[in-house]
Amino acid sequence: MELRRTNPACNCVLLCGITICLIFGINLTFAIELYAPAEVLVENGTTGILKCSFKSREVISSAATVTWSFCPAGSDAGSAVSIFYYTSANHYPGSVAQFKDRVKWAGDLNKKDASIHLIEAQFNDNGTYSCAVINPPDISGTAAQTQLKVVIKESLPQDNTAVIVVAVCGAVIGLILISVVICLIIKRHQTTHEYEGCTSVESVSSHATRPGGKKPESSLDGSRCSSHSTPVQVGATGPVIYAQLDHSGTKSPNSFHKMEPVVYADIRKN
Repeated sequence: MELRRTNPACNCVLLCGITICLIFGINLTFAIELYAPAEVLVENGTTGILKCSFKSREVISSAATVTWSFCPAGSDAGSAVSIFYYTSANHYPGSVAQFKDRVKWAGDLNKKDASIHLIEAQFNDNGTYSCAVINPPDISGTAAQTQLKVVIKESLPQDNTAVIVVAVCGAVIGLILISVVICLIIKRHQTTHEYEGCTSVESVSSHATRPGGKKPESSLDGSRCSSHSTPVQVGATGPVIYAQLDHSGTKSPNSFHKMEPVVYADIRKN
């Protein structure tokens, strides 16, 4: 019997053809990655949200499905029951009477969000909630689980954000008020120092004790302060005329005149 050797080029072409058929003829399947918080606290009687997100290598199709199941606290994992099913933009409640009309869709598959709302949370809702997502050809991996604890309001962790905001606002307002008060005090202090004047009663009293004497030359502010010549009634001595004498000897309007205050004695007969 005669054996024929095969052509190596033909074997190479055959191998490439088989490889291409395998690549394009078989759909690769991957497990979907699911994420959910380990624990959620919800105040009794309020609406809570059970969050679930996922990653899929495939484009979200109309065949994608979401399933939520519930296992009561203290029960085995095998006792879990389905409480919510979502597919093709439609949701279907489970058969558990406890969750009738209390579970609502809160996610968006296009955003890889499979969350649900739990309305009017009750203490008997405590337990483990599992989220499973299928997006063909990707299949659901390990379901994401969340431990729900329904508690009273006093048991919830305090939110310090509001306290911090109020404290900051109070500090800012306090600084503004302090700044305003300081500005007013400084302004009043400056106004007091800028005011220079004298009272006519003090001037007349000082000159009445020295009828024939002269007052030393004063500064410009003192001359301006003593420029008022108004008869003043002092004690029982009668009227006193208060005047100023010009010793400059010039009438130039641009020159400064030294004025000497003179007090004339009482011209009224006693």
